Amino acid sequence: MEGAIKTVVMQFLSAAKGKENLSSKSFQKLVQSQLGNVMSDTDSSSAVKDMMKGLDDNQDGKVSFQEYMSLIGYVANSVCEQKAQPNVAGGQ
Repeated sequence: MEGAIKTVVMQFLSAAKGKENLSSKSFQKLVQSQLGNVMSDTDSSSAVKDMMKGLDDNQDGKVSFQEYMSLIGYVANSVCEQKAQPNVAGGQ
């Protein structure tokens, strides 16, 4: 788990390019490159912009690490729920 946490932090820091927040463009690139396999509509710039607006609690037009972690928590929870669903294939 330590490796996963370090990866999340390093991906954010790399995308932020030394700044404290992700710009709209940086956020879109990060979501498309790192979350495209676990989220739908990451190839839609309007969907990613809407996602960013939903995360931007302080309405500054940027995504802070804390705001980004809200997204990561949501994605992790969704993946967990999917994995916990009982397998209904095979007549179960």
